[in-house]
Amino acid sequence: MRLTTRAFYARPTLLVARDMLGKVLVHVADDGVRRTGRIVETEAYVGPDDLASHARVGPKGRATLMYGLAGVAYVYLVYGMHHCFNAVTEREGYPGAVLVRAIEPLENADRGNGPALVCRALHIDRACNGLDLTSSNLYLEDAAQIEDADIRIGPRVGVAYAAEWAARPWRFWVAASPHVSGRRLSGTTLDPAMLR
Repeated sequence: MRLTTRAFYARPTLLVARDMLGKVLVHVADDGVRRTGRIVETEAYVGPDDLASHARVGPKGRATLMYGLAGVAYVYLVYGMHHCFNAVTEREGYPGAVLVRAIEPLENADRGNGPALVCRALHIDRACNGLDLTSSNLYLEDAAQIEDADIRIGPRVGVAYAAEWAARPWRFWVAASPHVSGRRLSGTTLDPAMLR
């Protein structure tokens, strides 16, 4: 069943990043084909002070969406060639987003163990930027929640430039999944207290 409630996204980003694990990301592209993958890895980007976040520059340029309505797709291009899909979180005016780093391919989808591969597998590109995840052809379907004991956390990937922010354990993944991205750090078991 499609997640149609904006309240799912309009919560603290760490909670959303944790709760997106196990959900099914669906995209029905212009070709009419439904492509899906179960989310097995996410990263949280939280607040205007997070030096790893695009929001650190304020509500301008590509970061504008992060300051807006929760439950909107934030899709950007890296290295001029790779798309990355995020779900905007938090209350309006406070920036947050969850990057989907890996999926378990389900319907009509190829391998998606990295943010660019997720977008390639599901045909997500810049045309999807700004789509409403509660009502568009790009959305999440609900699924059974992954147990805390089955989730690992660790530092985000590729953000060494962010100084102390790079060490924050804001990367979440399903411990037993063979579909997580290539950087399989050992991580630690999720302590729900860290999400409060």
